[in-house]
Amino acid sequence: MPTVHRFAPLAAVAAGVLGLASCAGTSTAPTTPPAPGSPADTATAPAGGGALTVVTHDSFSLSDELVAQFETDSGLDVTFVAPGDAGTLTNQLVLTKGSPLGDVVFGIDNTFAGRALAEGVIAPSSPQGLPDADAQALQADDSGRLVPIDFGDVCLNADTAWFEANGKAVPATLDDLVKPEYSDLLVVSNPASSSPGLAFLTATVGAKGEGWVDYWTQLKDNGLLVAKDWTEAYSVQFSGSAGKGPRPLVLSYATSPAFEVVDGEAPTQALLGTCFRQVEYAGVIEGAANPDGAQQFIEFLLSPEVQADIPGEMYMYPAVRSTELPEEWVTFAPLSEDPFTVPADEIAANRDAWIRTWTSTVIG
Repeated sequence: MPTVHRFAPLAAVAAGVLGLASCAGTSTAPTTPPAPGSPADTATAPAGGGALTVVTHDSFSLSDELVAQFETDSGLDVTFVAPGDAGTLTNQLVLTKGSPLGDVVFGIDNTFAGRALAEGVIAPSSPQGLPDADAQALQADDSGRLVPIDFGDVCLNADTAWFEANGKAVPATLDDLVKPEYSDLLVVSNPASSSPGLAFLTATVGAKGEGWVDYWTQLKDNGLLVAKDWTEAYSVQFSGSAGKGPRPLVLSYATSPAFEVVDGEAPTQALLGTCFRQVEYAGVIEGAANPDGAQQFIEFLLSPEVQADIPGEMYMYPAVRSTELPEEWVTFAPLSEDPFTVPADEIAANRDAWIRTWTSTVIG
């Protein structure tokens, strides 16, 4: 997910990452963990514990108290390494698979899961905290190497006040977006540099099949604007929320309206007929120095406390679907009943070609 994939102010994301670094007692800057048994390792490892390096995407965030409690309970000294977004994260795991960046990874999503699995950078694991039905509903493949931790829908969002003020109906489907009455209203983020952008591109492939290129040509002809990332699209070009831009349709998340609520009302809405279901996974890194600790961390991510923390910290739905959700989510952050999906192996086989074709078609 390039670079801001969550509906959150940049300051909040930065604070979450800094909090994790502070809680773990180390910086997120290191690119390689200390070798087991080295002076750095033995000097910092708690008695009976050891070192654990967690490699994440750069929007990972959990409450400081939970991470501190995990360190206390496990006896592990945790270092967080965040090399970039989901794509960068996956690429770094592949490039360093002979000398792994760490022990456990969180943040590979279903647009990059196929590559991680095909490259053999994820080892088998056997988590106990995820019910079978939830695991099967969100699985990347049949191997179970990647463990679902959270999920959400990437969807178009509308500034409902703008549509009311201008006497237009809010569009409901992908096909609505190419109609003349919606010309010059939509901004999306670039799939070559944005995780939501890539998810939406994949949604159009799932929806249109071989006709997806023609669909994007129609969007372009209807005045589509492409931003480099989610932040520019939502905070600069979008007319709703804190955005001061001219465009009342933006690519974001189904959860976004829940974080816009004022006095019991949300001024934006997600268009649930335009969504792609995004799943984020954790896994034991092949060749990990501490595979047992990695397994403990995955169980920690699936614990009731962390699953309940995920909506407020990472703005995603918990993979354990029986988890109680924030009150605002029930009203303002419903999931799509029929999101577009594409198998992870198909995405892995075609992703780069799709991006090249999209770029030549839309950007020129």
